[in-house]
Amino acid sequence: MQSLRPASNSFLQTATRTTPALSCRTALAAGHQRQQPRRHFINPFAGPQSLLATRTLPYPSKLIYSIISDVGSYGTFLPYCQSSTVTRTSQPASNGKTYPEEAKLVIGFNGDVSESFTSRVYCVPETIVEAVSGRTETQLSPDDIAHHSARSQNSNDDASRGDTVLTHLMTRWTLRQYPYKPPPASALHPETVHNNHHETSEIPSQEKTDVTLAVEFQFANPVYAALSSAAAPRVAEKMIDAFEKRVRAVMEGPGYVAAESRYK
Repeated sequence: MQSLRPASNSFLQTATRTTPALSCRTALAAGHQRQQPRRHFINPFAGPQSLLATRTLPYPSKLIYSIISDVGSYGTFLPYCQSSTVTRTSQPASNGKTYPEEAKLVIGFNGDVSESFTSRVYCVPETIVEAVSGRTETQLSPDDIAHHSARSQNSNDDASRGDTVLTHLMTRWTLRQYPYKPPPASALHPETVHNNHHETSEIPSQEKTDVTLAVEFQFANPVYAALSSAAAPRVAEKMIDAFEKRVRAVMEGPGYVAAESRYK
């Protein structure tokens, strides 16, 4: 977002030297130039802001998905999220598990703003976790989310429609697993294989997961939009960072994460 700035000294000096013979067309052009910063100030809030981040994590997709779908724990580790409460759960999916269907979150910026809102949550087991609020509708296939109840069009029945903090919100996590198999030991250490002709051991394969986070949001209040715009470019990356640390804490223990942070 380009912020408002006062006119430069050179512009003021040029205006001072303008002669009375300045034509109407030139005057209108000068006035038009002075109005341009105002349009730049308004444009960032004319529609939803979009953020996208991707990362490959060296952890199993099932573990990562279990942490992302644990919406009730977001308040303990997710940036800008002060608290999170699951207010409704789904019917059992094809795998027999239930998932969050509605959640209330409290978010804060710079310690000055704290607001709550409700999101409708959709979980495609082991693949997608999506949250929508305001006027936003899910684009997921009905067959993929058959275990979730239909979303009411009435804001009195659906709190995610009635909140006014966000007129538009769509957060979608997408996971794609693939097994990573390193090259054979002979390619990494050919001298070892040459000296030990009977050595055939290879480095074990490692499961990795592609994680993509897409966020679209628009605040109803332009003041909140202005406050969030400074942090917005890094929000998606910070969220993935937070989830990666959460996965490490689960797999390797919280002490590992605390020790690692001291050396960064």
